Amino acid sequence: MKILCITPIKHIDGVYKKLQSYGELIYEPKIDKDELKNLLNQTNADYLFTGPGKQNFILDEEVLKDSNVKVINTASTGLNHIDLNYCKENNIDVWSLKEDYELINDLPSTSELAFGLMMSLMRKIPQSFDSVKDGNWDYEPFVGHQIKGKTIGVIGYGRLGKIMCDLFYGWGVKLLASDPYERITTARGVPLDELLEKSDVVFLHTHVTDETRGMVDEEFISYMKQGSYLINTARGELVDEVAIIESIKVGHLKGYGTDVIKDEFGDIQNSKLVEFSMNPNNNVVITPHIGGMTIEGSTKAYHWAVNKFEGK
Repeated sequence: MKILCITPIKHIDGVYKKLQSYGELIYEPKIDKDELKNLLNQTNADYLFTGPGKQNFILDEEVLKDSNVKVINTASTGLNHIDLNYCKENNIDVWSLKEDYELINDLPSTSELAFGLMMSLMRKIPQSFDSVKDGNWDYEPFVGHQIKGKTIGVIGYGRLGKIMCDLFYGWGVKLLASDPYERITTARGVPLDELLEKSDVVFLHTHVTDETRGMVDEEFISYMKQGSYLINTARGELVDEVAIIESIKVGHLKGYGTDVIKDEFGDIQNSKLVEFSMNPNNNVVITPHIGGMTIEGSTKAYHWAVNKFEGK
């Protein structure tokens, strides 16, 4: 068995050594797309081991066409870094954490980050820290809002949506959730338009589908409560980033916190949203898709992924 690993794993206790035990291991965690194409041809690797966030390209036909890859093993639930249609058409198996619901149900990291993004916006934490670093000690520009008494809206009541709702237990909020496909038990289930009209903070926890792609557009935002906040730790493809920028400019949205952008595989210096976030007065906080990137979460995820090689 030849395993080509293109994601950093040496920082996770026991993973590298265990992966070595299953066969010949080629470790190239900083490889680019052209280098990967060449290395797959040179090594004839039949297993490709990857994870979320590090590669800035998609494992697609261009990469895989002339390779011997039979399995892509990814230590993630998200699969937007893999061309699933090409893999299916060419009998390349894709292993992911989605196979083990019990495991991923015990991975709250992304929902916890969403909570942190909300706090960053409502309390202007990044701006106040920057001010202190500049030698200032003045709270007046950074007076924010408390959470208690607010109405929280969660869109999508799958695994992360449920965890998000659980995180608000004891905070003294009114909790709304909207999902046409799930039975909502830990929040008050409401239609989407009602959630948008009433919520002070709206969290996106929905998958990208033909139905949801670009759902957060100018019309969607117009239904949102004046002065509300939007948090996105799902996918950048859910939102029209220009519509968000324009809404913040006119004061309709009070802030946007996101762990994802629309084109994460492109040059982020060309991102209008990233450029807009450079002005601290715009109250936009962006993190580089770190939702699942905790020591605890990564350790569980990568050990699960490595264990998939058992008996192969």
